[in-house]
Amino acid sequence: MSQTELSERLHLIIIYKQPPLLINPLKYDYLIVGSGLFGATFAHLARKAGKRCLVIDRRPHLGGNVHCLEMEGIHVHQYGAHIFHTSDKRVWDFVNGITPFNRYTNCPVANYEGRLYNLPFNMNTFYQMWGVTTPAEAEAKLREQRAEAVARMAAGGVGEPRNLEEQALALVGRDIYERLVKGYTEKQWGRPCTELPAFIIKRLPVRMVFDNNYFDDAYQGIPVGGYNRLIDGLLKDVETQTGIDFFTPLGPADSRDRAHAHASGAGGSAHGLGHGGAGPTALAALLQQAGHPVGPQQTLWETWPALAHRLVYTGPIDQFFSYRYGRLAYRTVRFETETLDTPNYQGCAVVNYTEARVPYTRIIEHKHFEMFGPQVDACPRTVISREYATEWQPGLEPYYPVNDDANNTLYKKYKALADEYPATLTLPAPGRSCLFGGRLAEYKYYDMAPVVARAMELFEEKGN
Repeated sequence: MSQTELSERLHLIIIYKQPPLLINPLKYDYLIVGSGLFGATFAHLARKAGKRCLVIDRRPHLGGNVHCLEMEGIHVHQYGAHIFHTSDKRVWDFVNGITPFNRYTNCPVANYEGRLYNLPFNMNTFYQMWGVTTPAEAEAKLREQRAEAVARMAAGGVGEPRNLEEQALALVGRDIYERLVKGYTEKQWGRPCTELPAFIIKRLPVRMVFDNNYFDDAYQGIPVGGYNRLIDGLLKDVETQTGIDFFTPLGPADSRDRAHAHASGAGGSAHGLGHGGAGPTALAALLQQAGHPVGPQQTLWETWPALAHRLVYTGPIDQFFSYRYGRLAYRTVRFETETLDTPNYQGCAVVNYTEARVPYTRIIEHKHFEMFGPQVDACPRTVISREYATEWQPGLEPYYPVNDDANNTLYKKYKALADEYPATLTLPAPGRSCLFGGRLAEYKYYDMAPVVARAMELFEEKGN
């Protein structure tokens, strides 16, 4: 390589940490689309195995939906509350090996018409609901109300629950359903419980003990210092670029522009780097140097084989295949976040609002995820977020897949396309392969720990 070529390459990609990583910018083992938990975990494992990775994200930050903002000294969960919980010791040890987790225990509260009820449904809830004080009294009340629901269905000639309302009534009876399930669920899904399929609520666990711990898992907590610490640790020494949309035209190559790429070093933060439009232009230049000039409308989706041997895709699977069979359905969430001049607004991290007339589903008070005891009052202000569930439309963030029969059938068609890809690429790609993983690429609701486990599993099966 001539001195001129070397200077031009160094001009194209800036490594923000010293000493610079000696990575050939024209050839990666993996191009990983998406820097959420799946993509970041996969990249971490690949990097440890000696693989060269480039992680891109269309957002201006890393971390996907677990990204946190810092406001008033509080780590704000920008995309909704995220509480890590698992009984998988391997996963727990893995994430704690990246950054330590605190002792947060999820004990949400439900607010119905100004009255508060503990969640999940346990002896505290039953005392608040009926005034019962023993498990035997609570069991008797539940049996009575379940029997009434089953009798009503039988009188109407119904043997098995036909919808979510009938299913919930048969599981927990009318009082709990009307006060704590109905309104909240209808706000979440945007339709009456009588129109929702019964399988959405396969079970509603009840506990005959005074225990407000929402999860039964052996381990739970929040990363000390917030989720950005976890993502930064996973992506340490991994090259990343933010503000890069896999499906947006890269534009003409211009070697005068510089990609805001970086490899985060020890103690460094990946967040805030990789802004603006220079990144796509620089990637176009790299593709041109690789012998694949990019047309004005070409995207990384079309040209990635000129950059990497393998693709790991974590975005919406229907978008990857240009919505060939139509769009998959999602639910999305809108947030209203505000700072308040009080050290403690609601006394816990999560309060669900279960009546239909309250438009939001819950209020999150973020400081309670990481501040305990005297720490709460020592921080004089607080930050809350109101969550509003709504129908997904193009341009909004897809949060939850709508896994009804129609959408699951549609997903199977896209999964069949994914199984054949990249053999169907028009760009010659000998030896190239693609892995699809995560909530959007697999059209599957995942908690965080199973996402990490899935990335570990996929890398072990197909990553080497």
